[in-house]
Amino acid sequence: MGLEPRNMIHLFGDVWITNTVTSTWAMMVLIGAVAYVLRKKQPVALEMLVDFLHDMVADVLGPEVAPMYLPFLGTLAIFIAVADNLSIIPGLVAPTRDISTPLALAIVVFFAVHYYGIRAKGLIRYLIDLASPLYLIVLTLPLEIIGQLSRTLSLTLRLFGNILSGEMIVAVIFSLVPLFVQLPLEGLSMFTGVLQAYIFTSLATVYISTGVESSD
Repeated sequence: MGLEPRNMIHLFGDVWITNTVTSTWAMMVLIGAVAYVLRKKQPVALEMLVDFLHDMVADVLGPEVAPMYLPFLGTLAIFIAVADNLSIIPGLVAPTRDISTPLALAIVVFFAVHYYGIRAKGLIRYLIDLASPLYLIVLTLPLEIIGQLSRTLSLTLRLFGNILSGEMIVAVIFSLVPLFVQLPLEGLSMFTGVLQAYIFTSLATVYISTGVESSD
């Protein structure tokens, strides 16, 4: 199993589209198709999924404001859960095994925290809360910046490391043991992928909560 993204489509010059990108495109089409079919055939299943995501967000942010953040956080959870397990489809790879995908997701969360915080409190109030207490701003502001960057890095490495290590373990076991041992491991890998999506989204929800709450 190659660890590096593989070039798939050559555009011009030195520009290539990797298997990470093509798998992400295929995944988006797949999610849209499944959502369309479920909406037509099994709308209750979609309602159950939305209710689960709503409850997850509401547990942190509160039921009153949860619908405001559900589109972003729900999309994040579904995207990561599917991306983590996409390699079960022959010819596709899990986009999250390429560190560029977890990094992009973590950066999106980084900017989302500040966007929602500024929207909730206004720019001036948000900046004041970010650096409070103001009489220690020389100390608090650098520490806050370091904390913001370190949790972005933590989100990236946690998701990337867990998915890549899971795929590597399954690939090694597949080459050493019979099929009946492989299948439970594949199921465990899928469960881990969904769990990582839950953890990533839960942490993003907590970060947004800290961004929108007042320090008063």
